[in-house]
Amino acid sequence: MLGLRDLELKEEYRSDRNDIVAEFFFPCLSNCIEYDRCVDFLSIQTLATISMAFDNFAGGKAKLRMITGHRFRTSDLTLFTKLFSEKYTKSFEGRFIKDTKIQKLQDIVDKGQMELKIAIPNSEQIANSFSERIGIFRDEQDQAVAFTGTSRESFSTQTRDFESVDVFTSWNDKSRVERKMKDFEELWENKTKYLEVYDFMYAEENNLLKYSSEWVMQD
Repeated sequence: MLGLRDLELKEEYRSDRNDIVAEFFFPCLSNCIEYDRCVDFLSIQTLATISMAFDNFAGGKAKLRMITGHRFRTSDLTLFTKLFSEKYTKSFEGRFIKDTKIQKLQDIVDKGQMELKIAIPNSEQIANSFSERIGIFRDEQDQAVAFTGTSRESFSTQTRDFESVDVFTSWNDKSRVERKMKDFEELWENKTKYLEVYDFMYAEENNLLKYSSEWVMQD
């Protein structure tokens, strides 16, 4: 496994110049042991793709922490609830996802390698959905790569948003990476102004999640 510092990373990836998934996301996922991610919308397909690309899940030491908004497609919310709830049996009927992918997700959740939290605005000063998009990769040498930008990580091979991400590394831009890491930790610990952050199952059991028809996703 390479360290993140061994990768030839650009400061910016943009759809007109780069294949953002192939050139940035997958190399970083393949060579990190921790991935923290905030995203406005999360689908089962995206989570399954991340888990397949995250090579180090296999060794049992990798960790994925996701924070997302509270709107889900109906089919996705059903599967997420089954994944994170101990009440359900491990039988899945994913229409577009092979059972092996779902089973891999279940194994990762069961081992405590994947956690999901929900961010919900609690102030009139903020619109009705969480839409921050930041991500942080860390490797075994404690190097880190942070990114911000418009990527929703649909990973679709057919259609993708036109998007860009700005990339910061701990060896070239330490203070900015540390600030992004601090921002994520404060979100994770529910210490961020204007937001309430809940464990996924708490949000589900307390009817805080919503079905959304706003999202037209091609993944």
